[in-house]
Amino acid sequence: MSGWKAKRFWKAATTEACDGGFTVRLDGRPVKTPAKSLLMVPTQGMAEAIAAEWDEQQGVIRPDTMPITRFANSAIDKVGPLFDAVVDEVSGFGSSDLLCYRAETPMELVARQAADWDPLLDWIKQAADAPLNLTAGVIPIAQPEDSLNRLRSLVAEEDRFRLAALHDLVAITGSLILGLAVARRRLSADQAFQISRIDEHWQAELWGEDEEAAEIEALKRKAIGEAERFYKLCG
Repeated sequence: MSGWKAKRFWKAATTEACDGGFTVRLDGRPVKTPAKSLLMVPTQGMAEAIAAEWDEQQGVIRPDTMPITRFANSAIDKVGPLFDAVVDEVSGFGSSDLLCYRAETPMELVARQAADWDPLLDWIKQAADAPLNLTAGVIPIAQPEDSLNRLRSLVAEEDRFRLAALHDLVAITGSLILGLAVARRRLSADQAFQISRIDEHWQAELWGEDEEAAEIEALKRKAIGEAERFYKLCG
């Protein structure tokens, strides 16, 4: 059975309001998550996006072309049951946030980092009363405990669906601050991704672009865009 692949068996995917949210049905049959829970989502827009993904399937079902469905599955099957652990994982990026680790040289790179990263650290300092320390190099630096606690509280305010998206926004950029900036719509996902890649783009300017690295970057850019879309669909 290892070679078996699910194939389209339905004619139409539809949405339906229910007690607690919205569901998607395939010819009247409710869509279930991989863990066999009902796929119930918080907004009509999200349900419609999921239904559209199912309707776009032709022949063999390709989960890699269904990012909104996958995020919803993850929120229900993984994030919900392990909510506190996921909050810890996401907020943990604040203790080693990318924006706090600066180049020592050359000065042009130092200036680029400061121009894009300093305003975001100023923003989180004001918005969450969470100042963070900076260092040059990669040796770990301790962050104020109060700041880390306040940042964790921000993450813990998210519901399981938003947290699933925030997880990817943070993990892809390597920065809790960038992830929160996208979630709070201070930055677009594309802007945040660009800001997170300052060092890599500097190296590419010096030594030329590596084809494999460029392909990986394109995949990450696509993934962070999907995370942003899912977050917005949460309402």
